Amino acid sequence: MTAGSKISCMGIIGDGCGGGREFIVEDEVLYAKDPITQDKIILLNNIIDAREINKSGCIITIKCKSKVIEFDLSTLR
Repeated sequence: MTAGSKISCMGIIGDGCGGGREFIVEDEVLYAKDPITQDKIILLNNIIDAREINKSGCIITIKCKSKVIEFDLSTLR
């Protein structure tokens, strides 16, 4: 992922935490974006070489070049 580029996925309403929000990795930061207000909050920093992001229930999985990060929205860890 190059500087200024982003990857994202949408939370499905009813599938658990964060339904309806867009989850974005941009410039090594994971954000949750509200589609109505367009407000973004920072969830996690230092995400190096992110390649793919997806969400299932309360877990956001970020596949990076050298590791996989699982972020639990219910605990924010």
